[in-house]
Amino acid sequence: MLRVGIHGLGFMGMMHYLSYQQIDNVKVVAICEVSEERRQGDWRSIKGNFGPQGTQMDLTGVSTFAESADFLKDSAIDLVDICLPPGAHSIAAEEALAAGKHVVCEKPIALTIDNADKMVSAAEHNNKLFMVAQVLPFFPAYRFVYDSLRSGCFGRLLGGHFDRVISDPVWLKNFYDMNAVGGPLLDLHIHDAHFIRLLFGLPDVVRSVGRLRGDVPEYFNTQFIYENQDIVVTSTSGAIKQQGRPFMAHYEVHFEQATLVLDGAIPTILTADGKVEKAKIPELDEVGIFTNELREVTDSVKNNRISPILGSQLARDALLIALKERESIIQKKPVKIS
Repeated sequence: MLRVGIHGLGFMGMMHYLSYQQIDNVKVVAICEVSEERRQGDWRSIKGNFGPQGTQMDLTGVSTFAESADFLKDSAIDLVDICLPPGAHSIAAEEALAAGKHVVCEKPIALTIDNADKMVSAAEHNNKLFMVAQVLPFFPAYRFVYDSLRSGCFGRLLGGHFDRVISDPVWLKNFYDMNAVGGPLLDLHIHDAHFIRLLFGLPDVVRSVGRLRGDVPEYFNTQFIYENQDIVVTSTSGAIKQQGRPFMAHYEVHFEQATLVLDGAIPTILTADGKVEKAKIPELDEVGIFTNELREVTDSVKNNRISPILGSQLARDALLIALKERESIIQKKPVKIS
């Protein structure tokens, strides 16, 4: 039995808790949360921009802690799942790794490259696994692209465009603060940065234009430039002030022998011979998606191997890409990625 401790009970902490219930031989044995109300199981104040809303939970058999020091002393915990606000990721991960726990941390890995590197080094120093919960490759429509690349069924990957735009999450405190959340750049677009890094590798240059709210990108377009000029990759991301805008994500991915288009729930396959057909993908609700992600994490811990999708170096590279995009917006010029 793999025993999990969840650190932080916001929307993602709740989603992770629900997801672990669906994984065999895995049990949430502890929760660390500053809110006494949530420690007692009243999660009705928890909400997100998709998925289920919080309700009253029965936490019988789950140890609860208000202080992280006490939480990390619990010898029953094998894996710490960090679902704290992004600004707290680095310290929480380093402390958990130093306490001898394996760690999975919600995205983004951190808010600065220096902190991300410290987290990676702490895992190496303490000989523990450290992964980052970048969930996008576990959405069936995006997994279809990744599996198509791995199988080579449509030939060589040539590029694509990725959209991810939301209405302002007005319920999140300090959303437009680079030292707390990082705005849509690090809360939303980090998913596409990770997926682009996973599919195409690290770009050589980014060229971004966009609106800033203070020093935080609010809405922006990016061109990811590779030495191989056959690879053409772009993205659009950010938040708009119209609260009627639902959460929406789109892509158009180009292979040699097919183009995959997501404009809804199921990708469309456009083939070189003129055929148009819908991809065959599994139907999963939000909890099922996160269950698959966390099953990848728990299987990695059980087998003592880093996931090729959720490795911390990939997440660190995604953060680097996003921060270089911000630099490009502020400086109004292309920026190299070293």
